Amino acid sequence: MKKKTNKSAQQPHFVFGKKNYIVMAIGVAVIALGFILMAGGGSDDPNVFNPDIFNFRRIRLAPTIVLIGFGIEVYAILLDPNKKKKE
Repeated sequence: MKKKTNKSAQQPHFVFGKKNYIVMAIGVAVIALGFILMAGGGSDDPNVFNPDIFNFRRIRLAPTIVLIGFGIEVYAILLDPNKKKKE
């Protein structure tokens, strides 16, 4: 005996739409950029101090970019992809 299956029951229902995933990918890229900007500034010799670890890029800019990326991720989660524009 064959089972009768409903084609609509076989379609997976995703919580997020395509627009959500695109915005999430942008957010992940911005977070990765922030961590890349934060990297570096070390010294090969532990007895030598390198003042580059305290420059503007690592202390202010990179953490700000990471926080902006997390904000984009929150926006992507809360974004309603099915919302129609009012015309």
